[in-house]
Amino acid sequence: MSKENFIPIHKLCKLYQVEMSFFSNLNEIGLIQITTIEQSHYVHQDKINDIEKIIRIHRDLDLNIEGIDIVFNLLQKIDDLENEMITMKNRLRFYEN
Repeated sequence: MSKENFIPIHKLCKLYQVEMSFFSNLNEIGLIQITTIEQSHYVHQDKINDIEKIIRIHRDLDLNIEGIDIVFNLLQKIDDLENEMITMKNRLRFYEN
């Protein structure tokens, strides 16, 4: 597997000033997926926005991992509902015209 689209977790720990255990806990509850390549741990670059959001939730709200899981999942549901609402509004406009 190529490391091309992956970011080493040890660099993320240094950048965001969090412990490796923070990422391990996020992986255990399914918020991120850690990939092991050549005995090093990586996260796919597409998940950086989610990781930054999770870290802000953790720091700003001072939540534990379980609280982060709840808030992050609720935010994802809100995003999904907003997207669905936009789709429905667009369909409605189509039929109104």
